[in-house]
Formats: sequence, C-alpha cells, structure tokens
Amino acid sequence: QEQLVESGGGLVQAGGSLRLSCAASGFSFSAYAMAWFRQAPGKERKFVAGISWRTGVTHYSDSVKGRFTISRDNAKNTVYLQMNSLKPEDAAVYLCAASRNWVDVQTSPRYWGQGTQVTVSS
Repeated sequence: QEQLVESGGGLVQAGGSLRLSCAASGFSFSAYAMAWFRQAPGKERKFVAGISWRTGVTHYSDSVKGRFTISRDNAKNTVYLQMNSLKPEDAAVYLCAASRNWVDVQTSPRYWGQGTQVTVSS
C-alpha cells in the first residue's frame, strides 16, 4: 500500500529550528513530486513547500521563503523540511504529500501522510 509517514514534529520556542522527515513506501518515490502542507486548527490546509522529482526544482509559499528548505533523498525514499527561525504562526499539523507531476502536488496531491504536530511557543 502507498504510505507517507511524517516525523520530527514537536515543541520549539520562537526563533528555533526543527527538521521534519517524511518516509515514503509502496510507490516509486523517485518518480513523484513531493510537498509539505500545513493546517492550523480551524483553518484550511495551506501549501508550504514542494520539490520536483526530475530536476529537484523547489517552490515555497511566501510566508516561509528564506526560512524553510525542502529536500529529498531518493535513495532513502525520504523528503525533508528544514524549518529555521520559527514563528508562532508556523504552528500547525504538517502533512507530507505526493503527486505524479509538479502542478498537482501543489494543488491536489495523490497521496497524503497523517501529519506531524509542530508547536511554536513565544
């Protein structure tokens, strides 16, 4: 079965850093574009960062640009999100997602993980 499992979430003070990981299984990871989304309580899910499967091209939402970095290790079937200079507004459940193309991974991913909680205290 296709599966995405996130890890690395937790509690951090504002200005701190966290590194999230997403382990994929059950599909050809290297042929899929990957992305991170986040959803705060009572708010809609928002795109955070994405990375293509072919060239490693990345895209970030304006709110995290310059602070977050998405990367992938195809040998380990894992995508990462390095989060620096965290702000209270970054607090949310972070979800990993996968799609066959660069456009769909940012709008309607095929596969979703269950999410990992990130809490930022001030």
